[in-house]
Amino acid sequence: MNIYLSGQGGFAVEVADALLDEGHKIVGAAAPRLRKGHSDESNAMSWDRLRAWAYPRDIPWTASAELRAMHIPDGVDIIVAAHSHAFIGRHTRAKAAVATIGYHPSLLPLHRGRDAIRWTIRDGDKATGGSIYHLTERTDAGPIAAQEHLLVPPGSTVKTLWREHLAPLGVRLLLRVVADLAEGRRIEVPQDEKLATWEPAMDSAPLFKPELIALPGAVPVDGSKWALHAR
Repeated sequence: MNIYLSGQGGFAVEVADALLDEGHKIVGAAAPRLRKGHSDESNAMSWDRLRAWAYPRDIPWTASAELRAMHIPDGVDIIVAAHSHAFIGRHTRAKAAVATIGYHPSLLPLHRGRDAIRWTIRDGDKATGGSIYHLTERTDAGPIAAQEHLLVPPGSTVKTLWREHLAPLGVRLLLRVVADLAEGRRIEVPQDEKLATWEPAMDSAPLFKPELIALPGAVPVDGSKWALHAR
Protein backbone atom coordinates (compact mmCIF):
# COMPACT_ATOMS: atom_id res chain seq x y z
CA MET A 1 0.00 0.00 0.00
CA ASN A 2 1.14 3.56 -0.71
CA ILE A 3 1.01 5.42 2.59
CA TYR A 4 1.30 9.07 3.53
CA LEU A 5 2.40 9.46 7.13
CA SER A 6 1.56 12.46 9.29
CA GLY A 7 3.09 12.45 12.75
CA GLN A 8 6.02 13.35 14.88
CA GLY A 9 8.75 12.08 17.14
CA GLY A 10 9.93 8.59 17.84
CA PHE A 11 6.50 7.02 17.58
CA ALA A 12 6.04 8.18 13.99
CA VAL A 13 9.47 6.81 13.07
CA GLU A 14 8.64 3.46 14.68
CA VAL A 15 5.42 3.34 12.67
CA ALA A 16 7.25 4.27 9.47
CA ASP A 17 9.89 1.57 9.93
CA ALA A 18 7.26 -1.04 10.81
CA LEU A 19 5.20 -0.21 7.72
CA LEU A 20 8.26 -0.53 5.50
CA ASP A 21 9.12 -3.86 7.10
CA GLU A 22 5.63 -5.06 6.19
CA GLY A 23 6.24 -4.19 2.53
CA HIS A 24 4.30 -0.93 2.36
CA LYS A 25 5.68 2.23 0.76
CA ILE A 26 5.91 5.63 2.46
CA VAL A 27 5.34 8.17 -0.30
CA GLY A 28 5.35 11.33 1.83
CA ALA A 29 5.51 12.61 5.37
CA ALA A 30 4.24 15.57 7.37
CA ALA A 31 5.88 16.51 10.64
CA PRO A 32 6.78 19.61 12.66
CA ARG A 33 9.85 21.43 11.46
CA LEU A 34 11.68 21.16 14.76
CA ARG A 35 11.70 19.08 17.91
CA LYS A 36 10.06 20.62 20.92
CA GLY A 37 12.44 23.04 22.60
CA HIS A 38 14.71 23.42 19.55
CA SER A 39 15.00 26.50 17.36
CA ASP A 40 17.97 25.98 15.00
CA GLU A 41 16.46 25.24 11.58
CA SER A 42 19.95 24.83 10.04
CA ASN A 43 20.86 22.00 12.41
CA ALA A 44 19.38 18.67 11.32
CA MET A 45 19.74 17.44 14.90
CA SER A 46 17.02 19.95 15.80
CA TRP A 47 14.59 18.63 13.23
CA ASP A 48 11.63 16.55 14.26
CA ARG A 49 12.58 12.89 14.13
CA LEU A 50 10.13 12.01 11.35
CA ARG A 51 11.42 14.87 9.23
CA ALA A 52 15.01 13.72 9.85
CA TRP A 53 14.00 10.14 9.03
CA ALA A 54 12.42 11.14 5.71
CA TYR A 55 15.29 13.31 4.44
CA PRO A 56 17.99 10.67 3.68
CA ARG A 57 15.32 8.40 2.16
CA ASP A 58 14.26 11.07 -0.35
CA ILE A 59 10.72 10.95 0.99
CA PRO A 60 8.95 14.29 0.40
CA TRP A 61 8.35 16.14 3.65
CA THR A 62 5.84 18.88 4.49
CA ALA A 63 5.57 20.86 7.70
CA SER A 64 2.51 19.66 9.63
CA ALA A 65 1.13 23.17 9.95
CA GLU A 66 1.15 23.52 6.16
CA LEU A 67 -0.35 20.15 5.23
CA ARG A 68 -3.08 20.49 2.61
CA ALA A 69 -4.55 18.26 -0.09
CA MET A 70 -2.02 19.54 -2.63
CA HIS A 71 0.81 17.97 -0.61
CA ILE A 72 -0.66 14.47 -0.85
CA PRO A 73 0.66 12.82 -4.02
CA ASP A 74 -1.58 10.96 -6.41
CA GLY A 75 -1.83 7.25 -5.80
CA VAL A 76 -1.95 7.37 -1.99
CA ASP A 77 -3.97 4.49 -0.57
CA ILE A 78 -3.93 5.34 3.15
CA ILE A 79 -3.10 8.41 5.18
CA VAL A 80 -1.83 7.38 8.61
CA ALA A 81 -1.77 9.81 11.54
CA ALA A 82 0.81 8.71 14.09
CA HIS A 83 1.03 11.23 16.94
CA SER A 84 -0.15 13.97 14.62
CA HIS A 85 -1.15 17.22 16.30
CA ALA A 86 -2.27 18.92 13.10
CA PHE A 87 -5.85 18.32 12.01
CA ILE A 88 -6.12 16.51 8.67
CA GLY A 89 -8.92 18.23 6.85
CA ARG A 90 -11.65 16.87 4.59
CA HIS A 91 -9.99 17.80 1.30
CA THR A 92 -6.70 16.27 2.42
CA ARG A 93 -8.38 13.06 3.60
CA ALA A 94 -10.13 12.78 0.25
CA LYS A 95 -6.75 12.24 -1.45
CA ALA A 96 -6.49 8.79 0.17
CA ALA A 97 -8.15 6.17 -2.03
CA VAL A 98 -8.82 3.71 0.78
CA ALA A 99 -8.83 5.37 4.22
CA THR A 100 -7.39 7.94 6.59
CA ILE A 101 -6.72 6.43 10.01
CA GLY A 102 -5.12 7.55 13.24
CA TYR A 103 -4.06 6.16 16.60
CA HIS A 104 -5.40 7.51 19.87
CA PRO A 105 -3.96 6.28 23.20
CA SER A 106 -7.26 5.70 24.97
CA LEU A 107 -10.33 3.52 24.75
CA LEU A 108 -12.35 5.88 22.60
CA PRO A 109 -14.77 7.49 23.10
CA LEU A 110 -13.13 7.98 26.52
CA HIS A 111 -10.46 10.66 26.91
CA ARG A 112 -10.79 12.38 23.57
CA GLY A 113 -8.24 15.17 23.25
CA ARG A 114 -4.50 15.45 22.90
CA ASP A 115 -3.62 14.77 26.57
CA ALA A 116 -5.42 11.44 26.90
CA ILE A 117 -2.58 9.73 28.77
CA ARG A 118 -2.18 12.56 31.24
CA TRP A 119 -5.87 12.42 32.05
CA THR A 120 -5.70 8.64 32.37
CA ILE A 121 -3.00 9.01 35.03
CA ARG A 122 -4.64 12.01 36.68
CA ASP A 123 -8.01 10.23 36.92
CA GLY A 124 -6.42 7.11 38.36
CA ASP A 125 -7.85 4.84 35.66
CA LYS A 126 -7.13 1.16 36.26
CA ALA A 127 -7.57 0.24 32.62
CA THR A 128 -6.79 2.04 29.38
CA GLY A 129 -5.90 1.06 25.85
CA GLY A 130 -5.49 2.21 22.29
CA SER A 131 -7.85 2.87 19.40
CA ILE A 132 -7.38 3.05 15.65
CA TYR A 133 -10.15 5.18 14.18
CA HIS A 134 -11.15 6.66 10.85
CA LEU A 135 -10.55 10.41 10.83
CA THR A 136 -13.55 12.69 10.35
CA GLU A 137 -14.32 16.37 10.82
CA ARG A 138 -14.81 15.76 14.56
CA THR A 139 -11.64 15.34 16.56
CA ASP A 140 -11.11 11.77 17.82
CA ALA A 141 -14.75 10.93 17.08
CA GLY A 142 -14.59 8.81 13.93
CA PRO A 143 -15.61 5.15 13.75
CA ILE A 144 -13.31 2.60 15.37
CA ALA A 145 -11.27 0.24 13.19
CA ALA A 146 -9.46 -1.58 16.01
CA GLN A 147 -9.22 -1.30 19.77
CA GLU A 148 -7.42 -3.12 22.55
CA HIS A 149 -7.35 -2.58 26.31
CA LEU A 150 -4.62 -3.00 28.89
CA LEU A 151 -4.38 -2.65 32.65
CA VAL A 152 -2.48 0.36 33.94
CA PRO A 153 0.54 -0.97 35.88
CA PRO A 154 0.84 0.37 39.46
CA GLY A 155 3.15 3.35 39.68
CA SER A 156 2.81 4.23 36.01
CA THR A 157 3.72 7.71 34.85
CA VAL A 158 2.71 9.41 31.64
CA LYS A 159 6.11 8.55 30.13
CA THR A 160 6.24 4.91 31.22
CA LEU A 161 2.65 4.20 30.23
CA TRP A 162 3.30 5.64 26.78
CA ARG A 163 6.76 4.26 26.07
CA GLU A 164 6.35 0.81 27.55
CA HIS A 165 2.74 0.06 26.73
CA LEU A 166 0.65 2.45 24.62
CA ALA A 167 3.23 3.28 21.94
CA PRO A 168 4.04 -0.38 21.15
CA LEU A 169 0.31 -1.11 21.17
CA GLY A 170 -0.25 1.72 18.69
CA VAL A 171 2.34 0.39 16.26
CA ARG A 172 0.85 -3.08 16.41
CA LEU A 173 -2.74 -1.89 15.95
CA LEU A 174 -1.83 0.38 13.04
CA LEU A 175 -0.09 -2.50 11.27
CA ARG A 176 -3.15 -4.69 11.83
CA VAL A 177 -5.57 -2.15 10.39
CA VAL A 178 -3.36 -1.35 7.40
CA ALA A 179 -3.13 -5.09 6.69
CA ASP A 180 -6.91 -5.39 6.97
CA LEU A 181 -7.43 -2.50 4.55
CA ALA A 182 -4.89 -3.98 2.12
CA GLU A 183 -6.97 -7.17 2.11
CA GLY A 184 -10.21 -5.28 1.59
CA ARG A 185 -11.40 -5.65 5.19
CA ARG A 186 -12.78 -2.32 6.41
CA ILE A 187 -14.06 -2.12 9.98
CA GLU A 188 -16.00 0.94 11.13
CA VAL A 189 -17.70 0.75 14.52
CA PRO A 190 -19.43 4.02 15.49
CA GLN A 191 -18.38 5.50 18.80
CA ASP A 192 -21.03 5.69 21.50
CA GLU A 193 -21.52 9.40 22.08
CA LYS A 194 -23.26 8.75 25.39
CA LEU A 195 -19.95 7.49 26.78
CA ALA A 196 -17.75 10.17 25.24
CA THR A 197 -15.49 12.36 27.35
CA TRP A 198 -13.39 15.29 26.18
CA GLU A 199 -10.57 16.72 28.27
CA PRO A 200 -8.70 19.89 27.34
CA ALA A 201 -4.97 19.95 26.71
CA MET A 202 -3.08 20.65 29.92
CA ASP A 203 -0.16 22.69 28.62
CA SER A 204 -0.28 22.45 24.83
CA ALA A 205 -1.59 24.74 22.12
CA PRO A 206 -5.06 23.99 20.76
CA LEU A 207 -5.28 21.47 17.93
CA PHE A 208 -4.41 23.25 14.69
CA LYS A 209 -7.05 22.89 11.96
CA PRO A 210 -5.47 24.50 8.89
CA GLU A 211 -8.14 23.78 6.28
CA LEU A 212 -10.99 24.93 8.49
CA ILE A 213 -9.52 28.20 9.71
CA ALA A 214 -8.60 29.12 6.15
CA LEU A 215 -12.30 29.38 5.33
CA PRO A 216 -14.05 32.77 5.57
CA GLY A 217 -16.00 33.19 8.76
CA ALA A 218 -14.14 30.58 10.81
CA VAL A 219 -13.83 31.54 14.45
CA PRO A 220 -12.58 29.69 17.53
CA VAL A 221 -15.26 28.03 19.64
CA ASP A 222 -13.67 26.64 22.79
CA GLY A 223 -9.91 26.71 22.37
CA SER A 224 -9.78 23.23 20.87
CA LYS A 225 -12.38 23.40 18.11
CA TRP A 226 -13.26 25.71 15.27
CA ALA A 227 -16.60 26.36 13.65
CA LEU A 228 -18.06 28.39 10.83
CA HIS A 229 -20.45 31.13 11.92
CA ALA A 230 -22.74 32.83 9.48
CA ARG A 231 -21.99 36.46 8.89
